[in-house]
Amino acid sequence: MNAQGATEPGAAGTNRWRRPRVASVVERLRGGGIGVHLLVFAFGAMVLVITGMLAWQLFVHSALARQKFGLSFLVTQTWDPVTGEFGAAPFIYGTLVTSAIALLVAVPVGVAVAIFLAELAHPKVSDACGLLLELLAAVPSVIYGLVGIAILVPLMREWIEPGLRAATGGFPLFSGPALGVGYLTAGLVLAVMVTPFIVSVSREVLIAVPRAQREAALALGSTKWESTWKVVLPYARPGIYGAIFLALGRALGETMAVTMVIGNRPSIAASLFAPGYSMAAVVANEFAEAGAGEYLAALTYIGLVLFLLTMLINGTARLLIMATTREGSGT
Repeated sequence: MNAQGATEPGAAGTNRWRRPRVASVVERLRGGGIGVHLLVFAFGAMVLVITGMLAWQLFVHSALARQKFGLSFLVTQTWDPVTGEFGAAPFIYGTLVTSAIALLVAVPVGVAVAIFLAELAHPKVSDACGLLLELLAAVPSVIYGLVGIAILVPLMREWIEPGLRAATGGFPLFSGPALGVGYLTAGLVLAVMVTPFIVSVSREVLIAVPRAQREAALALGSTKWESTWKVVLPYARPGIYGAIFLALGRALGETMAVTMVIGNRPSIAASLFAPGYSMAAVVANEFAEAGAGEYLAALTYIGLVLFLLTMLINGTARLLIMATTREGSGT
């Protein structure tokens, strides 16, 4: 009897636990809750489906080039559509060089501005500058290209490149004729374009650092700068790395601004003054005239490499930013 009496309440308790769940499901169906959840889930899944379809199309349409050239396509320097010889090495080289120049210039400036806005500036000044940075990030890239052609190219040709060549005594990186267009000019234009991204994301990451970290450092006798340099920055380091990776992803995929100032020559040169080419620029310039066959497949192959590279970099950046913001919020 005791066992039976002990079992019956458990069974009754189980029934009482299950009935509200069934009722809740019915109520959600009547109220449209599940329908809304399914609709939102479908829209979210659509993003993954579109990304997968894009990768699949690039993979399929580059099959001819992948089968003929294989991985040697990535290290071959010859690009001659007339003879059917294609290699992506000049474009990969140009993309990496211009992106490296952009980060070398933009990272110190961007992180320093972010520190000032997040730690030292008045909140109203910080908010106003943050809004301005968001507006700068929304400027179309072709505008940066036009500014680069009208202002930066003559400045590089007349003053900066001759000055660098004279100051370095003919060092290979700064040798050759001063044409105004080339790797260095494209890298500087990219630096201007990606700096707002670094500042904006780094500023948000620094603001997300718990206030208790700052107060603890100040309570131990640290100055404001010591607190920022020794406590806040190490805490926010993964998020700042994420901001840099996001900027790198933007620099790798930039098309119009780079196309207008890089010179568009499919060759590899040691000098930063020399004209070059980038992966995004060659696809934009030559895709319309490629027609079909190996030429089009080679351009699509370049697009596939660029797609995979940017997805990897942007995914890494998002993970780093999420790690910092979760630590800052205590979740």
